[in-house]
Amino acid sequence: MSDALDTDARPERPARQTGSFHPALQLRGDHDLCPGCGEPVALRLLLECIEELGAAERSIGVVGIGCYTALTPLIDVDLIQALHGRAPSVATGAKRMRPENLVFTLQGDGDMVNEGLQEVLHTAARGESVTCVLLNNGVFGETGGHMTATTVLGQRTKNTLDGRDADYHGHPILVADLIARLGGTGYAARGSVHDAKAIQRTRRMLKRAFEHQLRGDGFSFVEILTMCPTGWFLPTAKGPDYLNDVLAPVHALGELVVGGVLQEPRKEKGRATPTGNAS
Repeated sequence: MSDALDTDARPERPARQTGSFHPALQLRGDHDLCPGCGEPVALRLLLECIEELGAAERSIGVVGIGCYTALTPLIDVDLIQALHGRAPSVATGAKRMRPENLVFTLQGDGDMVNEGLQEVLHTAARGESVTCVLLNNGVFGETGGHMTATTVLGQRTKNTLDGRDADYHGHPILVADLIARLGGTGYAARGSVHDAKAIQRTRRMLKRAFEHQLRGDGFSFVEILTMCPTGWFLPTAKGPDYLNDVLAPVHALGELVVGGVLQEPRKEKGRATPTGNAS
Protein backbone atom coordinates (compact mmCIF):
# COMPACT_ATOMS: atom_id res chain seq x y z
CA MET A 1 0.00 0.00 0.00
CA SER A 2 1.35 3.37 -0.99
CA ASP A 3 0.08 5.08 2.17
CA ALA A 4 1.46 2.44 4.55
CA LEU A 5 3.70 3.66 7.35
CA ASP A 6 7.37 3.07 6.61
CA THR A 7 8.66 1.73 9.92
CA ASP A 8 12.24 1.54 8.62
CA ALA A 9 12.43 5.24 7.91
CA ARG A 10 13.53 7.81 10.45
CA PRO A 11 10.47 9.52 12.02
CA GLU A 12 9.71 13.03 10.84
CA ARG A 13 9.13 14.21 14.40
CA PRO A 14 10.99 13.05 17.52
CA ALA A 15 9.06 10.98 20.07
CA ARG A 16 7.68 12.83 23.06
CA GLN A 17 5.89 11.86 26.24
CA THR A 18 2.28 13.03 26.29
CA GLY A 19 1.43 12.27 29.91
CA SER A 20 2.52 10.76 33.21
CA PHE A 21 2.54 6.97 33.23
CA HIS A 22 3.45 6.28 36.84
CA PRO A 23 1.45 6.78 40.06
CA ALA A 24 1.51 10.15 41.77
CA LEU A 25 3.28 8.56 44.76
CA GLN A 26 6.04 7.20 42.52
CA LEU A 27 8.58 9.97 42.05
CA ARG A 28 9.80 8.77 38.64
CA GLY A 29 9.20 5.91 36.22
CA ASP A 30 12.70 4.45 35.83
CA HIS A 31 14.44 2.00 38.17
CA ASP A 32 17.71 0.09 38.42
CA LEU A 33 16.40 -3.46 38.77
CA CYS A 34 16.93 -6.18 36.15
CA PRO A 35 14.83 -6.32 32.97
CA GLY A 36 11.75 -8.47 33.52
CA CYS A 37 11.74 -8.08 37.32
CA GLY A 38 8.22 -8.15 38.75
CA GLU A 39 8.95 -6.08 41.85
CA PRO A 40 8.50 -2.62 40.22
CA VAL A 41 5.05 -3.74 39.05
CA ALA A 42 4.12 -4.79 42.58
CA LEU A 43 5.36 -1.46 43.96
CA ARG A 44 3.23 0.43 41.45
CA LEU A 45 0.13 -1.45 42.57
CA LEU A 46 0.85 -0.76 46.22
CA LEU A 47 1.29 2.97 45.62
CA GLU A 48 -1.84 3.16 43.48
CA CYS A 49 -3.88 1.62 46.30
CA ILE A 50 -2.52 4.02 48.91
CA GLU A 51 -3.31 6.95 46.63
CA GLU A 52 -6.82 5.65 45.86
CA LEU A 53 -7.56 5.31 49.57
CA GLY A 54 -6.41 8.87 50.19
CA ALA A 55 -3.91 7.61 52.75
CA ALA A 56 -0.66 9.00 51.36
CA GLU A 57 -0.02 11.54 54.11
CA ARG A 58 -0.72 9.07 56.91
CA SER A 59 1.11 6.03 55.49
CA ILE A 60 4.30 4.58 56.94
CA GLY A 61 6.21 1.89 55.07
CA VAL A 62 8.81 -0.35 56.69
CA VAL A 63 11.24 -1.80 54.15
CA GLY A 64 13.33 -4.94 54.46
CA ILE A 65 16.63 -5.87 52.80
CA GLY A 66 16.57 -7.03 49.18
CA CYS A 67 16.58 -5.91 45.55
CA TYR A 68 13.37 -3.95 46.18
CA THR A 69 15.23 -1.75 48.67
CA ALA A 70 16.71 0.00 45.62
CA LEU A 71 13.16 1.19 44.82
CA THR A 72 12.86 3.29 47.99
CA PRO A 73 14.10 6.52 46.32
CA LEU A 74 11.05 6.29 44.06
CA ILE A 75 8.50 6.17 46.90
CA ASP A 76 6.84 9.39 48.04
CA VAL A 77 5.66 7.91 51.36
CA ASP A 78 7.33 8.02 54.79
CA LEU A 79 9.65 5.01 55.11
CA ILE A 80 11.61 3.25 57.82
CA GLN A 81 14.53 0.96 56.95
CA ALA A 82 14.50 -2.19 59.10
CA LEU A 83 17.22 -4.70 59.86
CA HIS A 84 17.13 -7.94 57.85
CA GLY A 85 13.84 -9.75 58.60
CA ARG A 86 12.69 -7.38 61.34
CA ALA A 87 10.23 -5.21 59.43
CA PRO A 88 7.03 -6.64 61.05
CA SER A 89 8.31 -5.81 64.53
CA VAL A 90 9.31 -2.30 63.48
CA ALA A 91 5.89 -1.88 61.87
CA THR A 92 4.24 -3.05 65.09
CA GLY A 93 6.03 -0.33 67.02
CA ALA A 94 5.10 2.33 64.47
CA LYS A 95 1.43 1.31 64.50
CA ARG A 96 1.19 1.24 68.28
CA MET A 97 2.68 4.72 68.45
CA ARG A 98 0.61 6.04 65.52
CA PRO A 99 -2.60 3.93 65.46
CA GLU A 100 -4.27 6.33 63.01
CA ASN A 101 -1.63 5.64 60.35
CA LEU A 102 -1.68 3.07 57.56
CA VAL A 103 1.40 0.97 58.29
CA PHE A 104 2.80 -1.63 55.90
CA THR A 105 5.96 -3.63 55.33
CA LEU A 106 7.62 -4.40 52.01
CA GLN A 107 9.78 -7.53 52.15
CA GLY A 108 11.20 -10.26 49.93
CA ASP A 109 11.10 -13.99 50.59
CA GLY A 110 14.72 -14.06 51.73
CA ASP A 111 14.07 -11.23 54.16
CA MET A 112 10.70 -12.35 55.51
CA VAL A 113 10.84 -16.15 55.34
CA ASN A 114 14.54 -16.96 55.74
CA GLU A 115 15.70 -14.16 58.03
CA GLY A 116 12.55 -13.20 59.90
CA LEU A 117 9.83 -15.84 59.70
CA GLN A 118 9.23 -15.63 63.45
CA GLU A 119 8.68 -11.88 63.16
CA VAL A 120 5.78 -12.06 60.70
CA LEU A 121 4.19 -15.13 62.34
CA HIS A 122 4.15 -13.58 65.81
CA THR A 123 2.90 -10.27 64.38
CA ALA A 124 0.01 -12.13 62.75
CA ALA A 125 -0.69 -14.23 65.85
CA ARG A 126 -0.98 -11.07 67.95
CA GLY A 127 -3.40 -9.61 65.41
CA GLU A 128 -1.33 -6.45 64.97
CA SER A 129 -3.15 -3.94 62.77
CA VAL A 130 -0.46 -3.73 60.09
CA THR A 131 -0.23 -5.00 56.51
CA CYS A 132 2.77 -7.09 55.49
CA VAL A 133 3.52 -7.40 51.78
CA LEU A 134 5.75 -10.25 50.62
CA LEU A 135 7.47 -10.13 47.21
CA ASN A 136 8.16 -13.80 46.53
CA ASN A 137 10.34 -14.93 43.64
CA GLY A 138 11.97 -17.92 45.31
CA VAL A 139 15.53 -16.56 45.12
CA PHE A 140 17.92 -14.31 47.04
CA GLY A 141 18.15 -11.97 44.07
CA GLU A 142 20.27 -9.27 45.69
CA THR A 143 23.04 -11.64 46.76
CA GLY A 144 23.39 -13.70 43.61
CA GLY A 145 20.26 -15.78 43.13
CA HIS A 146 20.62 -18.64 45.58
CA MET A 147 17.72 -20.64 47.06
CA THR A 148 15.33 -19.29 49.69
CA ALA A 149 12.87 -21.00 52.03
CA THR A 150 10.10 -20.50 49.43
CA THR A 151 11.95 -22.00 46.43
CA VAL A 152 9.71 -24.72 44.99
CA LEU A 153 10.80 -28.30 44.34
CA GLY A 154 12.65 -28.59 41.06
CA GLN A 155 13.30 -24.85 40.84
CA ARG A 156 16.80 -24.05 39.62
CA THR A 157 18.82 -21.38 41.43
CA LYS A 158 22.50 -20.52 41.66
CA ASN A 159 23.12 -23.08 44.42
CA THR A 160 20.51 -25.62 43.26
CA LEU A 161 21.53 -26.11 39.64
CA ASP A 162 19.71 -29.43 39.45
CA GLY A 163 16.61 -28.00 41.13
CA ARG A 164 15.49 -27.99 44.74
CA ASP A 165 15.44 -31.51 46.17
CA ALA A 166 13.11 -32.29 49.08
CA ASP A 167 15.38 -34.93 50.63
CA TYR A 168 18.44 -32.69 50.57
CA HIS A 169 17.06 -29.14 50.82
CA GLY A 170 13.69 -29.67 52.47
CA HIS A 171 10.29 -28.49 51.29
CA PRO A 172 9.29 -24.90 50.49
CA ILE A 173 7.56 -22.89 53.20
CA LEU A 174 4.14 -21.61 52.12
CA VAL A 175 4.08 -18.58 54.37
CA ALA A 176 0.66 -17.25 53.35
CA ASP A 177 -0.87 -20.62 54.28
CA LEU A 178 0.79 -20.48 57.70
CA ILE A 179 -0.46 -16.95 58.32
CA ALA A 180 -3.96 -17.89 57.19
CA ARG A 181 -4.19 -20.40 60.06
CA LEU A 182 -3.41 -17.86 62.77
CA GLY A 183 -6.30 -16.40 64.71
CA GLY A 184 -5.07 -12.81 64.53
CA THR A 185 -5.25 -12.72 60.73
CA GLY A 186 -8.10 -10.62 59.35
CA TYR A 187 -7.09 -10.85 55.69
CA ALA A 188 -4.58 -12.95 53.76
CA ALA A 189 -4.16 -13.41 50.02
CA ARG A 190 -1.64 -14.48 47.42
CA GLY A 191 -1.45 -12.82 44.02
CA SER A 192 1.04 -12.44 41.19
CA VAL A 193 2.11 -10.04 38.45
CA HIS A 194 2.71 -12.46 35.57
CA ASP A 195 -0.07 -11.13 33.32
CA ALA A 196 -2.63 -8.33 33.10
CA LYS A 197 -5.43 -10.29 34.76
CA ALA A 198 -3.22 -11.34 37.67
CA ILE A 199 -1.99 -7.77 38.10
CA GLN A 200 -5.53 -6.45 38.47
CA ARG A 201 -6.46 -9.20 40.94
CA THR A 202 -3.36 -8.44 43.00
CA ARG A 203 -4.20 -4.75 43.01
CA ARG A 204 -7.62 -5.55 44.49
CA MET A 205 -5.98 -7.78 47.11
CA LEU A 206 -3.69 -4.98 48.23
CA LYS A 207 -6.53 -2.52 48.46
CA ARG A 208 -8.65 -4.97 50.46
CA ALA A 209 -5.74 -5.66 52.81
CA PHE A 210 -5.35 -1.94 53.50
CA GLU A 211 -9.11 -1.55 53.97
CA HIS A 212 -9.14 -4.35 56.54
CA GLN A 213 -6.30 -2.63 58.41
CA LEU A 214 -8.10 0.70 58.41
CA ARG A 215 -11.23 -1.01 59.78
CA GLY A 216 -9.21 -2.58 62.58
CA ASP A 217 -9.84 -6.18 61.48
CA GLY A 218 -6.46 -7.42 62.69
CA PHE A 219 -3.36 -8.44 60.77
CA SER A 220 -3.48 -8.33 56.96
CA PHE A 221 -1.09 -9.98 54.53
CA VAL A 222 -0.56 -10.06 50.77
CA GLU A 223 2.00 -12.32 49.13
CA ILE A 224 2.87 -11.36 45.55
CA LEU A 225 4.67 -13.81 43.25
CA THR A 226 7.14 -11.79 41.19
CA MET A 227 9.37 -12.64 38.24
CA CYS A 228 13.16 -12.91 38.56
CA PRO A 229 14.45 -14.18 35.21
CA THR A 230 18.02 -13.29 36.20
CA GLY A 231 17.88 -15.49 39.30
CA TRP A 232 15.97 -18.18 37.42
CA PHE A 233 18.56 -18.32 34.59
CA LEU A 234 15.90 -17.54 31.99
CA PRO A 235 15.49 -15.15 29.05
CA THR A 236 13.51 -12.13 30.21
CA ALA A 237 10.44 -12.93 28.12
CA LYS A 238 10.09 -16.40 29.67
CA GLY A 239 9.75 -15.11 33.24
CA PRO A 240 5.93 -14.72 33.37
CA ASP A 241 5.22 -18.20 32.03
CA TYR A 242 7.79 -19.74 34.37
CA LEU A 243 6.12 -18.04 37.34
CA ASN A 244 2.68 -19.30 36.28
CA ASP A 245 3.84 -22.83 35.44
CA VAL A 246 6.34 -23.50 38.25
CA LEU A 247 5.70 -21.22 41.25
CA ALA A 248 1.93 -20.66 41.11
CA PRO A 249 0.91 -24.34 41.26
CA VAL A 250 2.73 -24.59 44.62
CA HIS A 251 2.07 -21.11 46.01
CA ALA A 252 -1.61 -21.19 45.03
CA LEU A 253 -3.19 -17.88 44.08
CA GLY A 254 -6.30 -16.40 45.68
CA GLU A 255 -7.70 -15.03 48.92
CA LEU A 256 -7.02 -17.27 51.91
CA VAL A 257 -8.70 -15.31 54.73
CA VAL A 258 -11.38 -12.63 54.37
CA GLY A 259 -12.70 -10.84 57.43
CA GLY A 260 -11.09 -13.42 59.68
CA VAL A 261 -12.84 -16.30 57.88
CA LEU A 262 -10.66 -19.02 56.34
CA GLN A 263 -11.58 -19.59 52.70
CA GLU A 264 -12.16 -23.15 51.49
CA PRO A 265 -9.82 -24.32 48.69
CA ARG A 266 -11.15 -25.43 45.33
CA LYS A 267 -9.69 -26.80 42.11
CA GLU A 268 -8.99 -24.46 39.19
CA LYS A 269 -7.12 -25.56 36.06
CA GLY A 270 -5.62 -28.51 37.87
CA ARG A 271 -4.31 -26.58 40.84
CA ALA A 272 -5.68 -25.96 44.31
CA THR A 273 -6.71 -22.36 44.94
CA PRO A 274 -8.71 -20.70 47.71
CA THR A 275 -12.31 -19.83 46.93
CA GLY A 276 -11.77 -16.09 47.13
CA ASN A 277 -10.26 -14.82 43.88
CA ALA A 278 -10.49 -11.04 44.32
CA SER A 279 -12.29 -10.90 41.00
